[in-house]
Amino acid sequence: MFDFYTGVFNPFASEEISPPHTREWAAKRRLADALRNLAELAVTSDASVEQIEESATRLEQIASNLASAPRCLGTLAFMANGEHGSYGEINHELNAVGGQSNPLAPGLNQWLEGDVAHGTVCCGYAYEGPPGFVHGGHVAAILDQFLGMAQLAGGRPGMTGSLTVRYLRPTPLNTELRLRAEVVQNEGRKTVMRGEISSEGEVTATAEGLFIEPGRPIQDLGS
Repeated sequence: MFDFYTGVFNPFASEEISPPHTREWAAKRRLADALRNLAELAVTSDASVEQIEESATRLEQIASNLASAPRCLGTLAFMANGEHGSYGEINHELNAVGGQSNPLAPGLNQWLEGDVAHGTVCCGYAYEGPPGFVHGGHVAAILDQFLGMAQLAGGRPGMTGSLTVRYLRPTPLNTELRLRAEVVQNEGRKTVMRGEISSEGEVTATAEGLFIEPGRPIQDLGS
């Protein structure tokens, strides 16, 4: 498999979510899953004030315990440490929208079939905007991340230059959403992508993105 940006590792080669490559990332995925579940409970719980206060105290203690341990502040810090894998592996785990080990990410699954990218995602109540529907900002973020991954089909991945999203109908919560994207145009360092989100066969949002390949490898931009 090929690297997301460097040609070494590609976690998006098949419909199956690639397994964590170390025990550390397996543990981080487990922690992220627990925190996603906690976020869902935090916004839906109708527990007593006493239960909520007790839970908050226990969580503050857990956070304090983790804060006392060493930290890597950002992807580049994890890379500099040298013990966490390649840039592609780390990004696959920590990305804010698609990261398997990032509790803010909604559990986006992405894969390539030839020149076409596919994906699935299900957003719970933590992502609610209008009642019963996904917040439009999250819809845009998911499409941005998905189109960014889909650039792999064009062979010249880059960073978002512009993203235009059209909201055709509300995108429902707690429903498997299907994603599809493909390359529209490759010209020099520029790639134009087009994609969509659908629910039960109806397209809820479309997007067109312009992505620009940086002048040096993305993992080196922080140096």
